[in-house]
Amino acid sequence: MWLRTTLVKGCAARIDRPAGFRRPRPDASPVLSLRRSTLKYLQVRDYLRSLVVSELRPGDPVPSERMLCERFGVSRMTVRQAVDALVVEGVLERVQGRGTFVAPPKVDLQVRLASFTEEMTRRGMTAGVKVLTSGLVRAEPDIADALKVAPGHELIHLHRLRYADDEPMAVEHTWLPADRLPGFLDDGIPASVYVELDARGLIPDWGEDTIDAGEADHEEAKLLKIKPGKPVLRISRRAFTGDSAIEYSRSAFRSDRYTLWVPVARPNPPVVPRRRTSAPGAAT
Repeated sequence: MWLRTTLVKGCAARIDRPAGFRRPRPDASPVLSLRRSTLKYLQVRDYLRSLVVSELRPGDPVPSERMLCERFGVSRMTVRQAVDALVVEGVLERVQGRGTFVAPPKVDLQVRLASFTEEMTRRGMTAGVKVLTSGLVRAEPDIADALKVAPGHELIHLHRLRYADDEPMAVEHTWLPADRLPGFLDDGIPASVYVELDARGLIPDWGEDTIDAGEADHEEAKLLKIKPGKPVLRISRRAFTGDSAIEYSRSAFRSDRYTLWVPVARPNPPVVPRRRTSAPGAAT
């Protein structure tokens, strides 16, 4: 093939191409290859998802990488991409040294003013609790601010581990003003703080939650049976009886076992939230 260059006065050089010359088209095969790979990954992912819905139960192993590679004629990388997507969604879980299994379903945690026991019972699960420590303490400045009492005010403190169907779900700290609950600890720790508050005519009628994403510290990880640094949902709650704060709590929930559900609606007429100050709290 030859090309002839002609200089035209006042113009840039012109390249004369032989008759019949066509500019070669870019090779589209890399794009097609990527598209086919994506389709295969989606096929593997959707197949595994259908198995979880129709055949497998929580704790069951999923087909091995080798079986999936042979079934769909794909590479291990494509299979791992599909499995990774379902692990991120919480559909599957990897257990080191054992394989990949169907993950237990997440608990749908609705943000509302209810106790942990009420929430688990409403979902058909058996709630349990282990009291780690309890007693009277003096309010630290941040706790005092949340409960609107003076620093050093006497408080009831409960440190508890929450269970659902015998599985650890949340680590919880709760503080209550001792002067409003005389004899609260005299007969042991009440099975439900909210039931005890109701019996005393102090059941909360409104509250506010602050929700953050965090990492489990070593103590939380040990209690929740997860690795340190694993994600947790941190929920802080202040609960009020009328205009008085009756409870302040901080909880760390396992993020692999909870989905947070918040119903919302447009207020009619528009309202201004009753939020008092920027203090946190958690479920009781």
